[in-house]
Amino acid sequence: MNVPEWLAGRARNASDLGLAVVFAAVLTFWASRIAESWGSGYWQFGCVAGAVVCLIALLRRRERAWAAIAGLAVAAVAIPAALFGGLPAEPGPAMTLGLSVLVGSAVRTLPARSAGAIAAGGLAVVVASLFSARTLAFGVPAVTMLNGAGWLAAVAAGLAPRLLAARRRAAADKVRRDERLALARELHDVVAHHVTGIVLQAQAAQLVARKRPEQVDASLAGIEAAGSEALAAMRRVVGLLRDADGADPATRSPERLEDLVERFGGDGRTVRLRLPDDDEAAAWPPEVASTVYRVVRESLTNIARHAPQSRTVTVGVARDRDAVTVEVTDDAPRPSARSPRRRGYGLVGMRERLEALGGTLRAGPREDAGWSVCATLPVPTRERR
Repeated sequence: MNVPEWLAGRARNASDLGLAVVFAAVLTFWASRIAESWGSGYWQFGCVAGAVVCLIALLRRRERAWAAIAGLAVAAVAIPAALFGGLPAEPGPAMTLGLSVLVGSAVRTLPARSAGAIAAGGLAVVVASLFSARTLAFGVPAVTMLNGAGWLAAVAAGLAPRLLAARRRAAADKVRRDERLALARELHDVVAHHVTGIVLQAQAAQLVARKRPEQVDASLAGIEAAGSEALAAMRRVVGLLRDADGADPATRSPERLEDLVERFGGDGRTVRLRLPDDDEAAAWPPEVASTVYRVVRESLTNIARHAPQSRTVTVGVARDRDAVTVEVTDDAPRPSARSPRRRGYGLVGMRERLEALGGTLRAGPREDAGWSVCATLPVPTRERR
C-alpha cells in the first residue's frame, strides 16, 4: 500500500470513529429525554432500533446498497411497531442520523438508478413518520420535520460530490477529445508534408526515366529516403499517445526550420528564409517555437499541394519585443474562380493553435500574385527579458 492509500485509509477510519462517537452521544441524549418525558420503560425500543441503524451505517463501506436497504428496512419495521405499540414516534434522532449517512453514501457512490431508489426509500420513511407521530391535527410533527431535514441533507451531501465528479469526467472527456483532434492535426501535418514530397519526387522520377534513364536509381533512392522519413515522423507522432516523455520534443529550433526549407526547395523553385538572430531565437518559449515550425511547415505543404507552379517562396520569421511574426509568401498565379484554393484541416489547425496562444492568422491572396500566410504570436511576459 502506498502513502496516499494509507493516508486515505487513516482518514476513513478517523471519520468512522468520529461518527461512532456522534451516534453514541445522540443515542444517550435521546434515551435520557424519553426517560424523562415518557418514563423509564419507553426508551429501550427506540434506542435499540436506532443503534442497529447506526451500526449498519458504520459498516456501510463493505456494501453500500445492501447497507442502505437494511437500514431502511429497520425503519420500515420500527415505524408501525412504534405506532401500534404506543411508543415514542420513530424514526428518532439517532435512526434519522444513521439513515442520513446511509442515503447520502448511496446517492454519492451507487449507479444512478440504485441511488434514486435508495433516495426514494428514504423519502418514503419521511412520509411514513407522519403517521407514527399521531399529531397531524397540530400541523407537521417535529419528528417528520427532523426526518425531512435529515433526508434533504443526505441527498444534498450525496449529490454535490456526485455532480462535481460528473463535471470532472466531462472535462476529462473534453480534454481527451481535444487531444484526439490535436493528434489528427499532427498526423495531417506530418503525413501531408511527407507524402507530398514523395509524390513530387515520383513525378520527377517519371520525367527522369524518359529523359535521363541513368538517373532513375538516384530518384528512387530519394523516394525511399522520403518514405523512411515519413514513417519515422508518423511513429514519433503516434508515440505521443503512448509516452509523452519519450515523444519528439515540442521545441523547433531555427536549425530545424532551415532543414525544412532545404527539403522543400528544388524543381526550379527558390526558397528564401529570413530568421532572427540566434539570441532572439533562443529566447522563444517552447510553445511559440513549436507553433512557428508548424505554421511554416503547413504553409509550405499548402504551396506544394495547391501552388506547384510557384517559383519563389519567401519564409520570414521576425521577433520584436512583444511578438513573433511568421510570414510565408509565394508568387504563384492567381487561381481561376473554378479552381479556388481549398481550405482543409491544415489551415483550421493553424488558426486553432494560434488562437489558443493568443495569436492571429491572416491567409489570402496577395495584391499582385501568389498567396500569403501571416501569423503573429505574442510572447509571454515571463519570456520578455
